[in-house]
Amino acid sequence: MAEVIRMPKMSDTMTEGVIASWLKKVGDKVSSGDVLAEVETDKATMELESYNDGTLLYIGPKKGDSVPVDAVIAIIGKEGDDITGLLDEAKQGKTPAAKPQEEQPEPKKEAPKPAASKAEAPAAKTSVDTSNIKASIIRMPKMSDTMTEGVLVSWLKKVGDKVKSGDVLAEVETDKATMELEAYEDGTLLYTGVKAGDSVPVDAVIAIIGEAGADYQALLDNAAPSLQEKTKEGIEAGVDEVTSEKVEDEKVPGPEATTQTAESNGSENGRIKASPLAKKVAKEKGFNLSQIKGSGEGGRIVLRDVETFTPSAAPQQAAKTAAPQAAPAVATGAPADAYEEVAVSQMRKVIARRLAESKFTAPHFYLTMEIDMDKAMEARVSINEVSPVKVSFNDLVIKAAAAALRQHPAVNSSWLGDKIRYNKQINIGVAVAVEDGLLVPVVRNADYKSLSAIAAEVKDLGGKAKSKKLQPSDWEGNTFTISNLGMFGIEEFTAIINPPDACIMAVGGIKQTPVVRNGEIRIGNVMKVTLSCDHRVVDGAVGSAFLQTFKNMLENPVRILV
Repeated sequence: MAEVIRMPKMSDTMTEGVIASWLKKVGDKVSSGDVLAEVETDKATMELESYNDGTLLYIGPKKGDSVPVDAVIAIIGKEGDDITGLLDEAKQGKTPAAKPQEEQPEPKKEAPKPAASKAEAPAAKTSVDTSNIKASIIRMPKMSDTMTEGVLVSWLKKVGDKVKSGDVLAEVETDKATMELEAYEDGTLLYTGVKAGDSVPVDAVIAIIGEAGADYQALLDNAAPSLQEKTKEGIEAGVDEVTSEKVEDEKVPGPEATTQTAESNGSENGRIKASPLAKKVAKEKGFNLSQIKGSGEGGRIVLRDVETFTPSAAPQQAAKTAAPQAAPAVATGAPADAYEEVAVSQMRKVIARRLAESKFTAPHFYLTMEIDMDKAMEARVSINEVSPVKVSFNDLVIKAAAAALRQHPAVNSSWLGDKIRYNKQINIGVAVAVEDGLLVPVVRNADYKSLSAIAAEVKDLGGKAKSKKLQPSDWEGNTFTISNLGMFGIEEFTAIINPPDACIMAVGGIKQTPVVRNGEIRIGNVMKVTLSCDHRVVDGAVGSAFLQTFKNMLENPVRILV
């Protein structure tokens, strides 16, 4: 599914930006982190980066055009994606598409809004003139089109540090990935308003950068109260609180830091600089971060450094000798605490919200069918003799479902309230279990892909999901979802519909069971599937017809190869 790129708010006073130049053109392939354009604000010229992989499908404003904050300036997606709907929504909805400078006199008139608010200051109790304060507020940016809040995973700079434009200030976890928050200005980090682990809504104040000694408290007092109240720990914390947090952080380092020294590679003030994902993977593999050379900014250790690291005997031995330290905690045979409470991750929050909405708004009904998998098992053996990649039963299920959806387009649909969307593309979402919950990467146009192509893509997407490398283009645009728990020994289950799909298919394991064939009892290999349907869109007869076709495809697998 195509992703809209909007003009970001690159400073606290920015209301619009001028496109200084486009560094990419329509049709170019772009990757996450690529610079799309240079944007001139009221303070500096900055780089606009892409957060998605894909093809640049649309550019709205031209070089030199003035564009209001949050206006649509570009669209990135898969080559051939239909973006007409996105452009129509942008023109009619909340976020207007950017227009050429000569066609938008209104944004120019609205640009002086900050000055107007100062003129109206007497009506506001806390509003003061901050124009002379040489500091700027940093707010939580909207890092994807669907992001509403982010968790501040870690601060990579501390209060008092000098920062330059482009320096990474912090790492932010969204519901899908962990991303870096960069500074857009040079100066000193004067204030941090949230702690590591805090959940922060988009546009809430999180930090202030400016000239050393600047009266940043006036900026906080003048910030929108609604945004201040949204911050989990409260934006109104003073200098003393921030300073005490910094001192406490230095005195009580995390578990990884206790075995690291100031002389270690990538360290600063005795602490190892590493991304959260790098720390996590290093811990899982038993690696000592102090032995790993960082290739990131300032010697910071990133995931690729951990993945390419070859441990020596010393860190391995350290990991072994460290293990017995945990023994006293369980020596008595009983846990010391009655329970443990863990903060809900962004991913889990989104899963809870979306599935609760689905379960309690979409009237679910369920259709279960048994499928004879004898021929499918034989076909898989033959296919894997010639396939460049190993084809799994799940790959066969995906291909059969895609072929069946082609014959039953009513199942490949979405409920939109006052209308039903019948999707012409068949994009199969494949549920993948990860540490924090569940992700659903998408195999696009699955009906046109070979089994080996599907197998390779599913393997690649599954790897990206577990290492948190998926991009929005990988998980958006599903029209039908498959959840397979057969590999865990589950024979049968029901799944909650994954919006905006009208159906989801739950796939159980293949089990040997007595079956009757030609009047005789034989041992057969049977797989149960359950189709969850949104009754607003799909009726029982429609869902049943789809399952019958799906069953015929797997019981005669040559049909899915044609």
